[in-house]
Amino acid sequence: MKRISLLLCWIMLLCIGAKAENYPYRSDVLWVTVPNHADWLYKTGEKATVDIQLYQYGIPQDGVTISYELGDDLMPADAKGEVVLKKGKATIAMGTMKKPGFRDCRMTVKLGNQTYKHHVKVGFSVDKIQPYTKMPADFQDFWKKNKEELAAFPLTYTKEMVKEYCTDKIDCYLIKLPVNKRGHAVYGYLTYPKNAKKGSCPVVLCPPGAGIKTIKEPMKRKYYAEQGCIRLEIEIHGLNPTMTTEEFKDISTAFGHESNYLNINLDNKDNYYMKRVYLACVRSIDLLTSLPEWDGKNVIVQGGSQGGALALVTAGLDERVTQCVANHPALSDMAGFEAGRADGYPHFSRTPGMCTPEKVKTMAYYDVVNFARLVKAETYITWGYNDDVCAPTTSYAAYNVLTCPKEALITPINEHWTSDVTERGQLEWILKHLK
Repeated sequence: MKRISLLLCWIMLLCIGAKAENYPYRSDVLWVTVPNHADWLYKTGEKATVDIQLYQYGIPQDGVTISYELGDDLMPADAKGEVVLKKGKATIAMGTMKKPGFRDCRMTVKLGNQTYKHHVKVGFSVDKIQPYTKMPADFQDFWKKNKEELAAFPLTYTKEMVKEYCTDKIDCYLIKLPVNKRGHAVYGYLTYPKNAKKGSCPVVLCPPGAGIKTIKEPMKRKYYAEQGCIRLEIEIHGLNPTMTTEEFKDISTAFGHESNYLNINLDNKDNYYMKRVYLACVRSIDLLTSLPEWDGKNVIVQGGSQGGALALVTAGLDERVTQCVANHPALSDMAGFEAGRADGYPHFSRTPGMCTPEKVKTMAYYDVVNFARLVKAETYITWGYNDDVCAPTTSYAAYNVLTCPKEALITPINEHWTSDVTERGQLEWILKHLK
């Protein structure tokens, strides 16, 4: 009871500070879900249960019926049922799994005219989750050839000070970085410690999450530069972040959907859209390590979701990377649907025509799990179990193939988000592991 009470207090505090996370800001309803294993983890064959508590206006609901469905991670329901709350509480038997993976309990309740939903996932033998995706025989040769072509293209870029983002502690520059002879480029904000000395600074590359969007808050993580790092936050589509919101909206609309670029030329590994994105990350490392203020030792990649995927990809592609920090990486085990289980974002299985043999073959050349197999840098990854965007099954698929020194911060209750405290903790981890 003491553990449940502490968990409830913690969740209520989270609700007060959260704007749009697991528990909607200023919601009248609070769900509390407590699996019978404190870490939400089981061995295959063990049976899991979850205690449910439901509060409206802080009052335990009595006699209310909760409908639920049970299914494997991101998979259709294979069982359904109902429980009736007694003094705000009930227990749901989630069953077990014969193979390593996650099971999801999806709950629905109607209070008055409103319907409320919540879910909770628990894992089974998660350390044994392995990716469905295999590494193509020519995987390393394919990327070696492309990196050699990139290296033959001269490093050039423009650098313009952005005074509105400079402070008494940091300087900020807008960068335009050409990435190939066909005219593709990426933009980014480069932040320095004020008056940084030659050979004094670790460098950090931060690729973006998914979407056709600007770099909205270039100063949100100014604490990297304030703590002595040079940080380059990039976009990947060649879109100047100084464009207006309307201009970005027009471009995004032209793509049809914010992640449609991930579908472009997927049937051809040489022409797939993400090829130049992956190489742009390597070219960004070229830029950072060319700076006279770089300390000559520390090269860090850090990002979340698609940015987490690109961090791992870059660490796998570029041996200059010494540290990799990733949140809930996307693009992990993208063909997992072939094994009848959760697939990595962008979930090609949900789009008609995206799962042909040619496209599945191309996926393997761009799948995070294959780059993770090559990572030598110290790596720190965090993910949540309740994430339905980058499912925990796919995060474990990437994490479990890492053979480098690695650490994980597991936050079971998290959906597709990380707290400011967690993100600041990543910088602390970086600084602690500098060479």
